[in-house]
Amino acid sequence: MIAGVVRAHAPFAAVAAGAPAAAAMRLLIVTPVFPPDIGGHATAIPLLAVELCRRGHQVTVLTVSDRADGDDSLYPFSVVRLARPGPRLVRWLRTIRMILKLGSRADVLLVYGLALESVVANALLRRPLVMKVVGDLAWERSVLLGRVRDTFEAFQQRRYGARVEALRRLRAWWIRRADRVIVHSQWMAGWVARWGVLPSRLTVIPNGVELPGALVAATLPLSTPVTLVTAARLTRWKGIDDLIAVVAGLRGLGLVVVGDGPDRGRLEQVAQEVGVSDRVFFAGRRSREETLGIMASCDVFALNSTWEGLPHAVLDAMVLGMPLIATAVGGVPEAVTDGVSGLLIPPSDPDALRRALGRLISAPDERARLAAGARRAAERFTIARVADATEALLLAAAASIHHKGRP
Repeated sequence: MIAGVVRAHAPFAAVAAGAPAAAAMRLLIVTPVFPPDIGGHATAIPLLAVELCRRGHQVTVLTVSDRADGDDSLYPFSVVRLARPGPRLVRWLRTIRMILKLGSRADVLLVYGLALESVVANALLRRPLVMKVVGDLAWERSVLLGRVRDTFEAFQQRRYGARVEALRRLRAWWIRRADRVIVHSQWMAGWVARWGVLPSRLTVIPNGVELPGALVAATLPLSTPVTLVTAARLTRWKGIDDLIAVVAGLRGLGLVVVGDGPDRGRLEQVAQEVGVSDRVFFAGRRSREETLGIMASCDVFALNSTWEGLPHAVLDAMVLGMPLIATAVGGVPEAVTDGVSGLLIPPSDPDALRRALGRLISAPDERARLAAGARRAAERFTIARVADATEALLLAAAASIHHKGRP
């Protein structure tokens, strides 16, 4: 249990230099998720931070946690954890205070979340602030609270009640306070520009993936000839209902669902109602290494979302060399070429999903061809490439703000 703050070691402790001292930055990364949390940010941030340390930069990560069960001393950078549970106002003020403390020693702030707290703190710090935007927090919160049922795109084009509109204005306000904004796809860049961010302040840097040194194959409680796997937070926009329904209609197909979320109980009930509880395995929340081991033990990967940014799960499937099916939403078509590195289908289209799965189930050669294409396409999404682009942007932001006379 965390009481207040847990530190791994002193902030901005020196690491083995990989870049000239004159080019080195002191970087504060602010994120709401970090291992042992799971998800895209929890996967990407440690990999990026390690790579930046190798290049001679000094990195501190500030995050919030439910518990302190990770060995942060293994990282070549400092990790500062604040307790996630507790009254919201207390947590908000504590986070601002810690950003002020750590940010006073930083040259640049790289913000993956806790954006409002970061912007408020930076009003005093006046440091260059680079923000990563991967989705629309106003839409996600409105959907989860039951105030909105529209898709991501429809949400951007309609007006709602006072609470939703206030949240949208707040989201646009804090993003416009960033000196630079990173997005993962051209698709996302278009929406962020509509929120009032100048195109000159937007930079597209695709997500990156990297496999651990060794993967342990998983033993799965399914005996079907072909096993389908999906990895996602269990929410309504992930389309897992349709995956379960399609499995019910295709003999010889099993489904592994990796992840947890508010819809898990309902989805388990759906599997029971359509009579496929013996062919659908809910693996629950797993570490990244476990998730990759499970994926590598399956035959086909599918992500059936009605909205995505540039999902790490798809990139993981590609780097594993898996034949994959994904909905052509968000930035997915910028990573997957239909018929070459995977199969793209329309969202909310169970018939298209059924046809794609039927095609792969019956054609092992087709699965092998798409798997090879996926592995080749994954070469564009390495952590080294992400670090190259991110490092250049951070250095440029720091130089630009310094030139304007800010500390």
